[in-house]
Amino acid sequence: MAGKALEHLSRRERQIMDIVYRRGRATAAEVHEDLPDPPTYTAVRGTLRLLVDKGILRHESDGPRYVYLPVVNPARVKTSAIRHLVQTFFNNSAGSAVAAMVGLFGDDFSDEELAELERAIKKARKKGGVR
Repeated sequence: MAGKALEHLSRRERQIMDIVYRRGRATAAEVHEDLPDPPTYTAVRGTLRLLVDKGILRHESDGPRYVYLPVVNPARVKTSAIRHLVQTFFNNSAGSAVAAMVGLFGDDFSDEELAELERAIKKARKKGGVR
């Protein structure tokens, strides 16, 4: 249920979720601090409460404050987001998406990242990834 709810977030809810996923866990004050053009602190707390009610976030007590954590595993969300991106913008072609990323960030890859890409390509070839 929470995975489906992630697809129907407002812009501000998405921004808050991005902050919580990036940090791993966050207080309302940390979310407020990280938001671009933040609303009032009370509005941030209200949105966090709404995300808890939707089953997307959970909270733990840390003394007098709540710390918010995502309900859905970040790896699962990442996989879903990448799949959606490839389907939507690259006609479901993983190769086109990877080529676009390499073209966009090619000068920024470290030797370690390039080696990781090479290993992934070799692994795909071994699995019969050629269509």
